[in-house]
Amino acid sequence: MRAAMFYEPGDVRMEDVPAPRPGPGEVLVRIGAALTCGTDVKTYKRGHPTLIKVTPSPFGHEFGGTIEEVGEGVEGWRPGMRVVAANSAPCNRCYYCKVGDQSMCEDLAFLNGAFAEYIVVPPRIVDQNLYEIPEGMEFSRAALLEPLACAVHGVVRTPISVGDTVAVIGAGQIGLMFVRLATERGARVICADKSASRLAVARQLGAEETVQAAEGVDTIEAVRGWSPEGRGADRVIEAVGLPDLWEQALRMVRKGGDVTLFGGAPSGTSFEVDTVLLHYSQITIRGIFHHTPYTVQVAFDLLKSGRVEAEPLISGVRSLEDVVEALEQHGRQEGIKYEIRPPGGGPS
Repeated sequence: MRAAMFYEPGDVRMEDVPAPRPGPGEVLVRIGAALTCGTDVKTYKRGHPTLIKVTPSPFGHEFGGTIEEVGEGVEGWRPGMRVVAANSAPCNRCYYCKVGDQSMCEDLAFLNGAFAEYIVVPPRIVDQNLYEIPEGMEFSRAALLEPLACAVHGVVRTPISVGDTVAVIGAGQIGLMFVRLATERGARVICADKSASRLAVARQLGAEETVQAAEGVDTIEAVRGWSPEGRGADRVIEAVGLPDLWEQALRMVRKGGDVTLFGGAPSGTSFEVDTVLLHYSQITIRGIFHHTPYTVQVAFDLLKSGRVEAEPLISGVRSLEDVVEALEQHGRQEGIKYEIRPPGGGPS
């Protein structure tokens, strides 16, 4: 089969590799559509210590497709079923799983290889995070499952109430999902980003106000000025992953407010916290990573109901052979994300 293989940062090659076969408990899926993701772009540019530990490695992790074959002992799944899977599953045995922090699992089983014609879903993901795609849902919409589950995790952990003012920094796929989910919770949302086109999508998804970050624009002051009485947002969510934006988030939030840091910053970076501001303003800071089986379930329900739409988030379709160019376009912020369609793939 044809597959994208990651060798090192900046070196992803389309190659002919042996088509996989499912082992015990595994499911072989013929991919109908895969999606580019901000994490894929970061991995393409600088590698990823968690997702890719050995090279060359299969690449890509958001997909929907059709079961081609099931391994020994698999029950409830059969060839011909249309399915979508999250890209990991926890062990449910380690300390963190037992105390309810499954995204911190010490033995997360990850899945890579969506930029290919076929992928094998391992037993743990089959058991916990594999879902049948309902009739009428396109593969591309189903493939939003994993990033949406991450955004749901962030919103579940952030105390957003009806009437709150929420500032979202970043209008990439995750930032836009935060805009949509915060709006669903009844919040008034303001979104900041450099891209005017992405901010237009943020408005489409429910943002009441947007701020285009540019030279001469004080984003912090713009957010605070839009908030009631200028006191700052009740909740601020950073969805870019830059330390200076983490610092800005702390200056956008009101006294007693919450800052959720979702964007993954490069390894070795740090940010400064004004201790007086943190202490005397009683600001809560939280980091959010990944998803849990519960948030995957919630995300799937949101996609099935149509309350989170795919169309505003998918900027175009590229063939499997053009996956590197799609990653380059994504990295240049030309659009939100791209559907990667292997031979024979498509909406149905």
